[in-house]
Amino acid sequence: MEKITSFTIDHLRLLPGLYVSRKDKVGDQTVTTFDIRMTRPNQEPVMNTAEVHTIEHLGATFLRNHPQWQDKVLYFGPMGCRTGFYLLLSGDYTSRDILPLMKEMYAFMEEFEGEVPGACAKDCGNYLDMNLPMAKYLAGRYLHEVLENITEDRLVYPR
Repeated sequence: MEKITSFTIDHLRLLPGLYVSRKDKVGDQTVTTFDIRMTRPNQEPVMNTAEVHTIEHLGATFLRNHPQWQDKVLYFGPMGCRTGFYLLLSGDYTSRDILPLMKEMYAFMEEFEGEVPGACAKDCGNYLDMNLPMAKYLAGRYLHEVLENITEDRLVYPR
């Protein structure tokens, strides 16, 4: 079997960043998949499921309510390895195109107070597995250490 594209990225050299993972054609429309890499693979601990789950709820809610981007959002969710998230947008974009959106989203998560959207038994299949304080910490760390001063090597996959 042929290796899928995401398994061809050198995860030993991959730094936290914001990468275009792939671009696919669906009919005449382009779908851009972003790799929102929050932790360094195989070098630092992965995120626990509770904070990943919380970030998923907060991020999806933010994106699907964003006045400029809501109609372009196809999916936002965690990577199985728990080192980051995937964002799929309808359209042909670069990492720089969505950098302001990502800064806004991660600031929203870092500052969020109150009940996590959808964190109840009626709305979620595992609503008790949430950790808002840790999600806020991780969102702030990614915002301040990666997004605010991002360099080209964290916008394009390592070769």
